[in-house]
Amino acid sequence: MYRQGDILILPVAEADVPPSARALPPAPRDGRGRMVLALGEATGHAHALAAGTLLRTTDPRTPDHLHLPSGGRLVHEEHAAISLPKGWYRVIRQREYVPGSVRVVAD
Repeated sequence: MYRQGDILILPVAEADVPPSARALPPAPRDGRGRMVLALGEATGHAHALAAGTLLRTTDPRTPDHLHLPSGGRLVHEEHAAISLPKGWYRVIRQREYVPGSVRVVAD
């Protein structure tokens, strides 16, 4: 298990990736070509990787899934970098309760 700020990354088996996650377009890239797991709304800083594939579903409450066939290095301007071994991961954004709803944490 890995945590970087408001992102939690859990190793999973490929069989645990929902089939619906594979049907969507690839994750966005930033101006440096990095794959963005989460973008800081206030700062513009990003949790990002140079390589890999991020799979998403149409339901924003469903965790993303990350495939790193050669491993990767998760970076963010305000956190220490994390080296991830090759494999499949579930990427969970921290959520918070506000009266009447639950939302993804904005930083």
